[in-house]
Amino acid sequence: MLTLTMRPYGGEADLEAIAHLLNTCAEFDRQDDWISVSELRLEFDDPSIDKQRDICLWEDADGKLIGMGQMWIPPSGDNNDGFLWFNVHPQSRGGYLEKQAIAWGEQRMREVATSRGVCARLRAGSRDDNSVRMAILESCGFTPDRYFLRMERSLVEPLPEPQFPEGFTLRQLQGEQEVEAWVEMFNQTFIDHWNYHPLTVESFQHWLTDPNYKPELDLVAIAPDGTFAAFCYCYINPEENEHFARKEGWIAELGTRRGFRKIGLGRAMLLAGMHQLKAAGMDTAKLGVDADNPNGALQLYESVGFRKLDTNISYYKDI
Repeated sequence: MLTLTMRPYGGEADLEAIAHLLNTCAEFDRQDDWISVSELRLEFDDPSIDKQRDICLWEDADGKLIGMGQMWIPPSGDNNDGFLWFNVHPQSRGGYLEKQAIAWGEQRMREVATSRGVCARLRAGSRDDNSVRMAILESCGFTPDRYFLRMERSLVEPLPEPQFPEGFTLRQLQGEQEVEAWVEMFNQTFIDHWNYHPLTVESFQHWLTDPNYKPELDLVAIAPDGTFAAFCYCYINPEENEHFARKEGWIAELGTRRGFRKIGLGRAMLLAGMHQLKAAGMDTAKLGVDADNPNGALQLYESVGFRKLDTNISYYKDI
């Protein structure tokens, strides 16, 4: 049996080893992902994360990092689902350490349930071609309940021009003074979606400090009465693109506020975002979508040429 040391996150000194572990796992699992130390730092500094209690590390007898668990726990008053991400070095896999990480996540959610006086649910995920991980989750009592697709579309091929409803204005978000209006629009857009969690102004402000944030990729549609009606936030990761020698950008967030749907805003915003990515020199656009999105998002993406790359399964376990 492995000789393991389990400990909390130790701060800046751990970032390099965590990034190396995550990138080693992604390469082994043929996942098209790569993360930098600066990205990890930004992620861990999100005000919604308790770094001491929501990140856990496992080291072998030589002090090498071989496992990591990370939790995201919604603020009190939100629904009580916690999200667990865990990674185990390919040479240390086999079920034991994975189950240790899951047990840690379950214990963390029990603490939350007890402190809030509620029933809680733990969520974790797996790509649908990772049969070993899926088997481990199911052996620990998890049940699959939702499927998410990752899709891509070439930006080299012809791209239709966006057509906005009469009276609507497309522009970029104008900095700090519009943060509250954007967050309110975001929450009103997704409040009727599966597993919705409200976005806070603090978290949004934190992510605006990302060195890779570009205002020209943060688009909003303004209704004739001045209401923030729809949005498309795109993202380019230059370090990841350099690592893979590619030119890809993401449609990271796309949505239309309730009351403004079914008039073509979603399609117009999507196309506007894709044009911005193309103008920034990208040749491929990617996005993720809930396969059962109630507002026809999958059909929208397919209608403008996106195709599926892979499928991720969301699992849950009641605590």
